[in-house]
Amino acid sequence: MPNKGLTLCKRITLVFLMGYVGTCFGQKEPQYTQYMYNIGSFNPGYVGTVESPEIAGLYRAQWVDIPGAPTTIRFGANVPLANEKSGLGLNVVQDELGPSKQTYANLSYSYQINLSDNTKLSFGMVAGGSFLNLDYSKGTVVNPSDPTLVGENQSNFYPTVGAGLFMYGDEDWYLGLSVPNFLTNGLYNDEVATVVEDNMQFNAIGGYVFQISERTKFKPAFLINYLSGSPLNLNLSANFQFIDALTLGASYRFDNAVSGLAGFQISNTLFIGYTYDYNTNGLGEYSGGSHEAILKFYIGREGAGRGSRNRNKDKKQKGSSKQIDSPRFF
Repeated sequence: MPNKGLTLCKRITLVFLMGYVGTCFGQKEPQYTQYMYNIGSFNPGYVGTVESPEIAGLYRAQWVDIPGAPTTIRFGANVPLANEKSGLGLNVVQDELGPSKQTYANLSYSYQINLSDNTKLSFGMVAGGSFLNLDYSKGTVVNPSDPTLVGENQSNFYPTVGAGLFMYGDEDWYLGLSVPNFLTNGLYNDEVATVVEDNMQFNAIGGYVFQISERTKFKPAFLINYLSGSPLNLNLSANFQFIDALTLGASYRFDNAVSGLAGFQISNTLFIGYTYDYNTNGLGEYSGGSHEAILKFYIGREGAGRGSRNRNKDKKQKGSSKQIDSPRFF
């Protein structure tokens, strides 16, 4: 027989999720545990810093076993241009939560300058739009008179314009700051404003790669999301990479979840990663955790070797192609 208490809690949680669509959907950026592999999705300054074109696909199922819980699908591409200063990015994300489905589509452009022989600073802009659909037929509404939970189905489009800075050293460290969307309050008509509240979100990311031994690297990283009116979202992670192929690590999202991370560089052109999150808050008792999987393709790496390299020497050899012996951690 099913656990009646658990079933009741799931129903209560679904109502909770539906009610929060009206107050929390302004956090437009989906949540990622493998944020170190998805920097281009929230910081346009990153898109031109990659060594070769890359394509990524991600799927995240959050709080499994709870009806109406969030699911996220992302497709992204980062393409450095031939001048080695500019880059283009594409980001398409579908985020579902209870009765709401939001799809983001945007294009990014970045331009980087040399601050020193080993340090670069990249400036990025992003523009696109967000498609929001609300289907009030999904779920069970406890209070049918609540205007934020009932009404005609909504389908609306909102433009987005954002910017980002990304500074990094060759191979070993990076820092980034971004605002995915400057267009916030005032975009919505009165009817939609009762459903969506949008605030400007700030993202800060950073990491460092320590070469522990010839075949082992250690990379701590952090991601901070700040949204006015919401608690600060702080993520810390620590990954170890072995023989440029196997990655194992752990992550902690303050007052929210602990995570295990694993990744494998199947070939010089293909990487797969997986994480499992266990909630440390009240949801941990009722959900089966969260699953996230990512698949990344690196184009043009077939002929790259895995020996040591010196980027500065490559720069001095005009006309020579970039040599990629091991994938960067970022």
